[in-house]
Amino acid sequence: MHEISTTRNNHLIDPTLSVWGWEIPVYLFLGGMVAGMMIITGYFLFKQRQSEETCSCRYVPWVSLVLLSLGMFALFLDLEHKLFTWRLYTTFQVTSPMSWGAWILIIVYPAILVTILITPPKWLIEKFPVVKKYSNWLNERKIWIKNIGVANMILGAMLGMYTGILLSSLGARPLWNTSILWLLFLVSGLSGAAAFVHMVAKNVYERELLAKADNGFLTFELFVIGLMIIGLLTSTQVHQDAAMLILNGPFAPTFWVFVVGIGIIIPLIIQLMAVNHKVNHTPWAPIMVILGGLILRFVIVEAGQVSSWF
Repeated sequence: MHEISTTRNNHLIDPTLSVWGWEIPVYLFLGGMVAGMMIITGYFLFKQRQSEETCSCRYVPWVSLVLLSLGMFALFLDLEHKLFTWRLYTTFQVTSPMSWGAWILIIVYPAILVTILITPPKWLIEKFPVVKKYSNWLNERKIWIKNIGVANMILGAMLGMYTGILLSSLGARPLWNTSILWLLFLVSGLSGAAAFVHMVAKNVYERELLAKADNGFLTFELFVIGLMIIGLLTSTQVHQDAAMLILNGPFAPTFWVFVVGIGIIIPLIIQLMAVNHKVNHTPWAPIMVILGGLILRFVIVEAGQVSSWF
C-alpha cells in the first residue's frame, strides 16, 4: 500500500480539476457538428448532386461556416493568453493533438469556402461578379468537384476524430484515457449533423436518406458507448472508478436520461417509425439528437475533470 501526502493547494486542480468551463464542451460539440456536415456535404458533392436546386450541399456549408466560427470563438474565450494564439501556427508538432487540431481548423475554412464557390447564392454573385467566373470554371470540371467532395469528407473525419483524440491523450484523466473516445465523438457529430440536415432538408430523397443514416449512427453510438464503458470497467481501479461517475455517480442521471434516453433511444424509436411510415417525420427527434450530442460533451468534459488517479 502506498500512502501519499501533499500540501498542494491549486484552486484549478484541488480537490478536482476545474480548468475547462462551458467553452470547451461547446467548442467540441460545434466542431463535431461541422465535421459531420462536411462529411455529408462531401458525400453529396461526390455523388454530383450539386446541380439540384434543393440539394443541401448548397446551404449546409454556410451553416458549417457559422458554427465553426462560433466554435472557434468559444475556444478563443477559453484561452488564458489570447494575444499569443498566433504562436500555434509558427510550428507543427506531429505528436501533439493540439497542434494537429490547430492546423486542421485552419485548413477546414478554405475547404468550406471552395464548397460554397461551387453553388454561390445569387446575392453573392451580384455583389462580387468575379465569383460567377470561378464558379463556372469549377462546374466545367466535374472531377474537381468530386475531389472537393472527397477532401471535405477526409477533413471532416479528421476534425471529428481530433476532438476525441485530444481528450484521450490526457492520461491524467482516467475517464478520457480511452482509445475509443475519438470514435464516440465522430459518430456523435455525424449523428447530430445528419439530424440537423434531415430536419431542414427541402429535398425528399435527402431527408429520407439522412433519417435512415441517422438511425444507423444512433445505433452505432449506443454500441460505442457500451464498448467504452466495458473498456473502462475491465481496466485499472481508477478507470473503473471513472466509469462509475457516469454509471451510478453524480453524472449518471444526466448521462442516462439526457444523453442515452432523450438523446439516442427515444429519437431512434421515433425515426425508425417515421422511415417505416408508421408516424410522420417530426422535428422533435432531430432536436433531441442535437441536444443529446451537446449534453454528451458537457458530461464527458465535466466528469473527466473530476476523475483522477488519486
